Amino acid sequence: MRVAIAGAGNVGRAIARELINNGHQILLIDKDPKALKMESVPEAEWLLADSCEITSLDKANLSSCQVLVAATGDDKVNLVTSLLAKTEYGVPRVVARIKHPKNEWLFDSSWGVDVAVSTPRIIAALVEEAVSVGDVVRLFSLRAGKANLVEITLPDNSKCCGKTVSEVELPIGSTIAAIVRDGQVITPQPHEVFASGDELIFVATATAESQLKDCFITI
Repeated sequence: MRVAIAGAGNVGRAIARELINNGHQILLIDKDPKALKMESVPEAEWLLADSCEITSLDKANLSSCQVLVAATGDDKVNLVTSLLAKTEYGVPRVVARIKHPKNEWLFDSSWGVDVAVSTPRIIAALVEEAVSVGDVVRLFSLRAGKANLVEITLPDNSKCCGKTVSEVELPIGSTIAAIVRDGQVITPQPHEVFASGDELIFVATATAESQLKDCFITI
């Protein structure tokens, strides 16, 4: 997969290294010559250009990319880059970094953003996930908030403990993606039995998310 990353700062380079390690082709774009530290990610392509300009994105051959990551430290740049990538080049997946939480409401499909990443929100979700048992914790928003990745840790008194996956009727608009048990990720099968302490990962709409606690926790 070819991935373009707008913003070659610490964040952009760190993302690039992770994706290269996973076998992807990476193009790093930045308009600041000082940011072009090519020796830090020698396996990547590098382009000195302004990702807010069409001529620059033409040079990047953005239409050949399956994903664009807008990872600069400027929310305005990330929004414009996302919009151009989606509307002018038809990039299938656009991920945008939110620098300032107050701007989070802007990062939606109207600006071409499929997934918006807010570091404070992610950290808060991870804290909640670490200490919450019996609560629904939103880990991540997908498709500009149309669906969410959520987690529930089953308490001892969950009404679903001892039942199989096929015996539990999930809310419409939700699906169970994984069961994490004793550090192992289990693919949910119809015969799999829920147990106390299981961490259940769901993809759910906002409406379904609000119903999951009643489904798994309320006795």
